[in-house]
Amino acid sequence: MMDVAVDTPVKTFIQVSEVWVPRDGRLVLAEGDYGTLDAFAEASRHASFAKGEGLPGKAWADQRPVVLKGFDGSYFKRIEAAAEAGLTSAVAIPVFDLDELKAVLVVLCGDDDNRTGAIEIWRESDDLLMLDDGYYGAAKHFEWISQHTHFPRGQGLPGAVWASLTPILMRDLGSGYRFIRADSAGKAGLTTGLGLPVPSPSGETCVLTLLSARGTPIARRFEIWDARPARVGKTGGAELIDGICAREGRLWDEDNPRKAAAWQGHIGRVLGTGLPLAERGGPGLVAGYDSIVALPVHLNGHLSHIVAWYC
Repeated sequence: MMDVAVDTPVKTFIQVSEVWVPRDGRLVLAEGDYGTLDAFAEASRHASFAKGEGLPGKAWADQRPVVLKGFDGSYFKRIEAAAEAGLTSAVAIPVFDLDELKAVLVVLCGDDDNRTGAIEIWRESDDLLMLDDGYYGAAKHFEWISQHTHFPRGQGLPGAVWASLTPILMRDLGSGYRFIRADSAGKAGLTTGLGLPVPSPSGETCVLTLLSARGTPIARRFEIWDARPARVGKTGGAELIDGICAREGRLWDEDNPRKAAAWQGHIGRVLGTGLPLAERGGPGLVAGYDSIVALPVHLNGHLSHIVAWYC
């Protein structure tokens, strides 16, 4: 069980989440969770990106996730607004359905001496997953270990995602024998890991991992929903197959699984649109939480899974 108290305010690793969608050849803002960063939100509402332009546009053009660990002198377009908001790094995750770009999810982080966590991009090279890039905040030693680690298919969190082509949730990273970097993860305070495949039109193997720390969590609740017909039948919808929550502990029950139908609730919205969402407040949010990010995985022309995290 995660050990972050729900009722105690915590500083999260991710400070902004936003969804960019294609419209008339450009990416425009669909929605976002900016917390109290109103000026950055306003700057974002007036922005748009051509393919290859800015961070969202680069993820679109490259057809894979992109990490940007510094904005000054980079292709990032909202540098001044980001600096005023204390944002220093970002990761853009494109959502493709075969060759069609559905959206780009962008998450932005600040940088200080105690903001710890990891957002990692793993890519296949010579039949091994190697670290393409990542943002780790203050977890510098864990970053170094990760740069010198590779995973065969089926090994560790990235390798397990690669082998199964499904999202996977891992607990107790510091003591779990399945997590290859357990010793350094424990020293960095990392507790929970979520890995998911990021399909690309090129067919390139890419895995995204989110590693959450005790003091500055990425989220206090994680969910994995399975929308494959083999799981839910021809009627559609999705079924919760794994989850962990600071308030409720284990979330799934094999004998009485939680289900979601298209257009009902937040998960249903993702099922209906095929798009990620990032929302703060509003009706229907799980009790005790202020925000949700939900990210779909499209495989072979179908929405196969949805991962969601709450703060």
